[in-house]
Amino acid sequence: MRKLYIICGLTLLFAACKPSVHISIPPTAGRANFSNYLAIGNSLTSGYSDNSLTVSGQLNSYPERLFEQFQLIPGINGGSKSYFVQPLLHSDNGYPGPKKVLGSVYNICNADSTLGPIDYPNFVQDAQDAVRNTWPNANYNNGQINNIGVPGIRIIDYPVAGYGGMNPYSARFYHNVAGTPFDELNYRVNNLHPSFFTLWLGANDVLGYATNGGKGDGTGYAAPAVGNVYNNYDITPFQLFYKYYDSAVRVATSTGATGALINIPDITSLPFFTVIPSNGLIITRQSLADSLNQYWISVPNKRAFQVGANQYMVKDHNNNIKQSIPGELILLTVPMGASPCSNMGSFTPIDNIYVLTTEELQMIHTAITNFNNFIYTESRLYNLAYVDMNQYLKTVYTGVEYNGISYNASYVTGGAFSLDGVHLTQRGYALVANQIITTIDSFYKATIPLVDVNKYQGVLFP
Repeated sequence: MRKLYIICGLTLLFAACKPSVHISIPPTAGRANFSNYLAIGNSLTSGYSDNSLTVSGQLNSYPERLFEQFQLIPGINGGSKSYFVQPLLHSDNGYPGPKKVLGSVYNICNADSTLGPIDYPNFVQDAQDAVRNTWPNANYNNGQINNIGVPGIRIIDYPVAGYGGMNPYSARFYHNVAGTPFDELNYRVNNLHPSFFTLWLGANDVLGYATNGGKGDGTGYAAPAVGNVYNNYDITPFQLFYKYYDSAVRVATSTGATGALINIPDITSLPFFTVIPSNGLIITRQSLADSLNQYWISVPNKRAFQVGANQYMVKDHNNNIKQSIPGELILLTVPMGASPCSNMGSFTPIDNIYVLTTEELQMIHTAITNFNNFIYTESRLYNLAYVDMNQYLKTVYTGVEYNGISYNASYVTGGAFSLDGVHLTQRGYALVANQIITTIDSFYKATIPLVDVNKYQGVLFP
């Protein structure tokens, strides 16, 4: 079996030039008013990173970076006299489970160790983190919160009564856990009266289907599991996405706020889906190739196994055994080492919940395209800035540079994505903040300074 080794490009990561940011144009608000900012979204908005939520993640979220830049704008339309409240955790251990860190991973089958992601070994959960309204700044601004990003939330969840109590993240700060996310959004908007908002929702309406290997209904016409609650491994029905997304925008703009709508990235290009290549079955001797050819002789459309890189054997969404084809994806969660010497992907096919086939990928891309087209239409309808994060993150996937330091989607060493392979590092969130600022500046004729990305952390090495 092929082992996944993480190559630490320490020279590249730590020998970068000293950051230098020069503000040559005075910060101005243009046609917008940044005096009271509200961030609406999911895990990406909350600052989720390394497979958990931490206080440092919250303090380095893209809304926090945006607020800091808004504060540089003087005058009544700037943020210099305002403040930004988040429902902060009490520790960096992770909530509700441990964060991922780099550590030594022992491979029993090969009797060696590699550097890879492990659960934080000193994890202790702060008991107060799970108690509603016990975050350190809960009394600021009469309990008002400026960042209501909830990890895991989908557009399809917004009309679900009691959702606030079902999700541990929202249970920490929702004003009424028995209500709906729409109730919470209305409450926060009508109490804060934001002058500007960002809304980044919709990724989870596709992501659950993808991270479960296309297990659910990907057609865009899924039926609810019970009442108005949908399985988290289904793609949200298109018409309901359109309906509830529009309702969320109407609430966000109901007090006269302007803002920015952020679209859905191409999630299939995230490291979670690209670290393990579909041709990762490395055969080093011809006798093994011959054995595999004989073992799978009855599988149709199989390519001959040979010495070198070969496509894995997998199960499709109908549980049929097949050989993967180029372009299909193997998920980062595939338990290659869970059963030592199990021949996963060779004599034992990889289970379908760890594989995205061509048909499943097409469903994902169709949903993202449809949802993003609607988000763009909403931005025009409500005269809001449209942040094309889908297109921007495609440039990050291949590589971008900021003040002499390069960032890309390489797992661990790329600098932009955290150890869960889906969410961003502190530097990644700073890059996202700059893309939002660039769009805001263009749309609202503002001159908000960019964030100094290189000041913040990427993946930390032991």
